[in-house]
Amino acid sequence: MSFIGHLEALRWHLARGVIVWLVAMILIFFQIDWVFDHIIMAPAKPEFITYKWFCDLSHFLRLGDSLCMPPVELHLQGNTVSGPFMSAISIAMIGALIIAFPYLFWELWRFIKPALSPKEVKYSRGSILWVSLCFFTGGAFGYFLLAPFTFNFLANFTLGTMGSYEYKPTLTDYIDSLNNLILGCGIAFQLPILAVVLGKIGLVSAAFLRKMRKYAFVIILLLAAIITPSPDWTSQVLVALPLLLLYEIGVLLVARIDKKRAKEEKEWS
Repeated sequence: MSFIGHLEALRWHLARGVIVWLVAMILIFFQIDWVFDHIIMAPAKPEFITYKWFCDLSHFLRLGDSLCMPPVELHLQGNTVSGPFMSAISIAMIGALIIAFPYLFWELWRFIKPALSPKEVKYSRGSILWVSLCFFTGGAFGYFLLAPFTFNFLANFTLGTMGSYEYKPTLTDYIDSLNNLILGCGIAFQLPILAVVLGKIGLVSAAFLRKMRKYAFVIILLLAAIITPSPDWTSQVLVALPLLLLYEIGVLLVARIDKKRAKEEKEWS
């Protein structure tokens, strides 16, 4: 294909992706009250399932109420006339992006696939499933685990003892923080996929990843600090530990790729 032909193909892939994203956005917007009450505000409610899980775990381990987090009381406020409407648009846009992610990645894959060799296409089988699975797993981790810890810490953090500071977060700030947690974790959980892709095209090896482990750990800690909007070390550790585990999983997967490549080269020789 010519350069113009590639642009035409990309245009249609983007157009179909945008249509699916807009349809999902419209559906969410029509149910925005339910989405806001039962999904967006759920991590900031005392009855959120994560609080119950940790409290039950604390009692199961005979630790008393040490893992039971104090109740969250968030009273959001707005300071602009268009605040509620723009927040509804933001919720619908991000929610549609999350729902449509597998299809959007599929369209991207369809655009890239013709440029790959048959061997590369063979190596990339199941990529849509695994990329989507890692994204949704990361998003669920950010929503069900990281968000409650973050909002609990921020809601119960006090400054001074005289009561001169009244904590009233804005609706926009809350929604942006939740979006950053979900999308940030969803993207960060692509680490094993990235390692596999780089390993298959020969840019990295298991030995290289092991050698760079200490530098990767520092980068992961910095990434955890960026993803978590609170300075609470507990939230940052909750992000860092899964990312460290994902890095080690990536090392194991690349080691399998290296072993398979060495075996194939031995057979060809």
